[in-house]
Amino acid sequence: MTKLFVGNLPFTATEDSVRALFAEHGTVETIALINDRDTGRPRGFGFVEMSNADASRAMQALDGKDFGGRALKVNEAQARERSGGGGGGGGRGPRRY
Repeated sequence: MTKLFVGNLPFTATEDSVRALFAEHGTVETIALINDRDTGRPRGFGFVEMSNADASRAMQALDGKDFGGRALKVNEAQARERSGGGGGGGGRGPRRY
C-alpha cells in the first residue's frame, strides 16, 4: 500500500470528487482531506492510499494535472518528523535559586 500526498487541491474538492479522479487509475483504499483545526475550512491538500502499482500510475498521470482550475501536486507521502517531547522548554535543567 502506498500513501500519496495530494497538494494544491481546490478548496471546493470533496472526498467523492478526489476518489473519482484517482479511481480512473486504480482502486482507492482511503482518502483523507485535511481541514484547518480552528476554522474547519479545507487546507487544500490531502492523502490517498492505493496499491503500489495503482499509486505509481496515478502519480504519473495526475501530477501537474488541472483539477478545478489548479495544477495538482501528487507524490509519495513522506513520514512527518515528530519533535520529541511536547513543545520544548530550553533544556537547561532545573532552576536553582
